[in-house]
Amino acid sequence: MSGVFGVVSKENCGDILFYGTDYHSHLGTEFGGMAVLGEKFTRQIHNISQSQFKSKFFEDYKHMKGNKGIGVISAFDEQPMYLNSEFGPFCIVTTGLIENVEVLRDGLLKSGASLSEMSRGPVNVTELIAKLITQGKDLVDGIEKMFTAIEGSCSLLLLNKDGVYAARDRRGYTPLVIGRRKDAWAVTSETSAFLNNEFEIVKYLHPGEIVLISEKGIAQKKSGGNINQICSFLWIYTGFPASTYEGINVEIVRERCGRFLARQDRDIEVDIVSGVPDSGIAHAIGYAMESGKPYRRPLVKYTAGYGRSYTPPSQETRDLIAKMKLLPIKDIIKGNRIIVCEDSIVRGTQLKNFTIKKLWDNGAREIHIRPACPPLMFPCIFNLSTRSISELAARKAIRSLEKKDLENVSEYVNHNSKKYKKMVDWIASDLGVTTLRYQTIDNMVKAIGLPKDGLCLYCWTGECPKQESLKKEKNKRKPLMREEIALAQS
Repeated sequence: MSGVFGVVSKENCGDILFYGTDYHSHLGTEFGGMAVLGEKFTRQIHNISQSQFKSKFFEDYKHMKGNKGIGVISAFDEQPMYLNSEFGPFCIVTTGLIENVEVLRDGLLKSGASLSEMSRGPVNVTELIAKLITQGKDLVDGIEKMFTAIEGSCSLLLLNKDGVYAARDRRGYTPLVIGRRKDAWAVTSETSAFLNNEFEIVKYLHPGEIVLISEKGIAQKKSGGNINQICSFLWIYTGFPASTYEGINVEIVRERCGRFLARQDRDIEVDIVSGVPDSGIAHAIGYAMESGKPYRRPLVKYTAGYGRSYTPPSQETRDLIAKMKLLPIKDIIKGNRIIVCEDSIVRGTQLKNFTIKKLWDNGAREIHIRPACPPLMFPCIFNLSTRSISELAARKAIRSLEKKDLENVSEYVNHNSKKYKKMVDWIASDLGVTTLRYQTIDNMVKAIGLPKDGLCLYCWTGECPKQESLKKEKNKRKPLMREEIALAQS
């Protein structure tokens, strides 16, 4: 997953853009980039796979002069991309995942367009999106046409002489939020980027909505559709604790998840409650509040040197980070029966080899694993995360139990079925833990607090809105709210 940030200021925007973009560092590990428009475009991209965004861009941003800009922490693509089009020059950053990249690429090439190569693969998806946009009558029409052409999701920020265009993907899988302070407007993936930069939330963009942020304020260019399928995993794992999506705070949701996990554990006796740092901590705090058991830290993260072990593209890098970042505290572990709250079990290898092993090796008496979401059954088709069914711990269990891969896994999705219980028992045995109990889908949805049909649950159920339904939404727009269509004055 990637994170994006854009700003339009009365004065030079470099410092706002630098710090606002940096607050998305938990979302990507490969590239960082910023583009500023003053008298001309100034653009900078760095590889941040072995260093932090701040260290790479600290000197750069001081020399980027202009009152409007966009930034990105990218999971894969080198961005922002710069294009000179019939609509004038622009820079663009994107977040999401396009499933039909090869079809779109071939179509552009046949039409006479050219695409540059990127250092790590044949197509830079952000460049592909930019080229698709230039096929429209104007920028807004081009974004609309791009939305129709892609399979998957794409939210974007586009910088040109008019200001910053912000467009949220049609399913609303990834959030975009508008903020304001007395001297500037901003748009962000993560509202945590607003807090220390003194922005107040003005508006959450609707799915498919396109707005222009300029010195005058925000102007809606296209209203949003009625289908909202925001990613549930934002609250469970991906999002930063201080962020809110659709007005719902991440930390509060995780605490509620922990409470639900504790309510299903009335028959378990433990000594302490813990969470796998960092995203498992709030789940564990909720569990401790509900159960009355003390929250303690048998594992601590060496925060300064290691980021998330979920986001890097290679298994080797993920394993190295998982091994090195968690430090055990033997005096807390030894002899104790421990609840371990985790955001999720994806592959299970890191949990088994670098978390559970450390607890057993340091004298844990019992280990009870409590993931805050159900077993992951399907690779995400809307963002960069798990890309193969064969990687998933639940699918490994099913393959072992059935002696083959199954196309229909509905019985294993149902937490009341015998097959579900056998699958969980197999995973528990493979992990080598005392007990394993997952969160149910219904309790996870309750913890988030949005209607079930307003959330993307594809990773757990394999179900999502059909593409045809989304195309029908193109001409069905929600009535505009008065405060959304008024031009806010700086």
